[in-house]
Amino acid sequence: MTTPADLTILLQEGEGVTLEYKERVNDSFARELVAFANTAGGRILLGVQDDGTVRGIPDTNDLRARIQDIARKCDPPVKVLLERLGEVTVVTVRESAEKPVQCSDGFFWRLGAVSQKLSRNEIRDLFQQEGAIRFDHSICTRFSYPEDFDIDKFRNWLGKSSIYRGGAVEDILVNIEAAERSGGKLLFRNAGVLFFAKEPRRFFNQAYITCLLFKGTVKVHILDRKDFDGGIIADIEDALRFIERNTRTAYRIEKLQREDIPEYPMAALREAITNAVMHRDWFIEGANVFVEIFSDRIEVSSPGGLPKGMLVSDLGHKSVRRNPLIADLLHRIAYIEKAGTGIKRMRDGATTLGYPAPEFRSDSFFSAIFSPMPTSEKDDGSGETSMHPASTPQVPRKYPASTPQVVAILQAALYENRSRDELQNVSKLKDREYFRKNYLKPLLEDGLLEPMIPDKPRSPKQRYRTTAAGRALIKAAEEEER
Repeated sequence: MTTPADLTILLQEGEGVTLEYKERVNDSFARELVAFANTAGGRILLGVQDDGTVRGIPDTNDLRARIQDIARKCDPPVKVLLERLGEVTVVTVRESAEKPVQCSDGFFWRLGAVSQKLSRNEIRDLFQQEGAIRFDHSICTRFSYPEDFDIDKFRNWLGKSSIYRGGAVEDILVNIEAAERSGGKLLFRNAGVLFFAKEPRRFFNQAYITCLLFKGTVKVHILDRKDFDGGIIADIEDALRFIERNTRTAYRIEKLQREDIPEYPMAALREAITNAVMHRDWFIEGANVFVEIFSDRIEVSSPGGLPKGMLVSDLGHKSVRRNPLIADLLHRIAYIEKAGTGIKRMRDGATTLGYPAPEFRSDSFFSAIFSPMPTSEKDDGSGETSMHPASTPQVPRKYPASTPQVVAILQAALYENRSRDELQNVSKLKDREYFRKNYLKPLLEDGLLEPMIPDKPRSPKQRYRTTAAGRALIKAAEEEER
């Protein structure tokens, strides 16, 4: 209830986000109603000029009926309360629980002291923020079943889940909410397309992960880049393999047992990449998830920042799921645990193994930043250094990163002697010095490759071949794949 004292204060305040002065009910009155309803509610003082001067307005039944009629014609109707204070009629507008609200002139919201018309993107954002629509639950009308459906991706997902495999494919798709039946057809939701489409990017151009390897600590020189767009599960796995082949691995020997020590906490990085895909704002079409490797850190970033109502300080204590259906499909195959545990799992996955805790940053992107295992460096006599965990006294040899690329290099030199350039082409790395330092040199040091002209290592005629140890590594990798 507004009192005379309140009115005096309101007249002194001036117009703002929750207050509007109007001399009379005119053509723009409906816009003011929906603007307040779409924002945080507010009050309209009828009979007051823009400068706060009270001119007054007659309190008639026709006026009250007209205001109520305008409010009812909004879609959905706007709730208003009418009060009379002296010569002023106070119209209190409730914030709508069914946003967005529109009038015949369109959608409006309150921006400062002005009621502003919403653009298409602002309307979409308002729908999304209020939970009126969710990207992952929306139907993808361009997807055609079964033509665009990848049965192998579905079977792979099903094999990772605990769902009974004897059911009909269509029944399972409906039960997990990846699709719904309508008019005798199977209509796929966007989440179902992201998981099970043959070509997800044909429907959503933002459905991919970009992985980048930079030289040094800034985004200037790119040593390696890959875009992965095979679907949510494949993209997560491919991004992890990219990290594995572009970071180092040390080892330590304890009680005659060898233990590999990755440069970064891989389980925590898996969690970060999964969370980036799951929580990203899929309505943003011009951006995608990034995994960026620098010499001193790895950054995993997803577009959209934190969901509405979340602060960086809330991380680990509060959970808001922007894409609940995507989260559910990941949870069913144990890629995530219960909601709200992702940040804790990232932190624990790093710190319990001796890695620094990840840092988190949020602006238009949400980023998780990982630091490498603290290491000591030992000069091997060549002017280069080898990584090994600082917590261990042993000095391990440098071990080649990237099993897939290492195997490809060794296979290339298995039956035919190869030049350095030929081996670099097989590795698909563009930077010659990076290839030499991180692949060719370690392979030679570990005895997996051998030079054909050992007494002239820099000869332009130098060729390399795979050793017995290299052949054993290839065999072990093949057995592991089986």
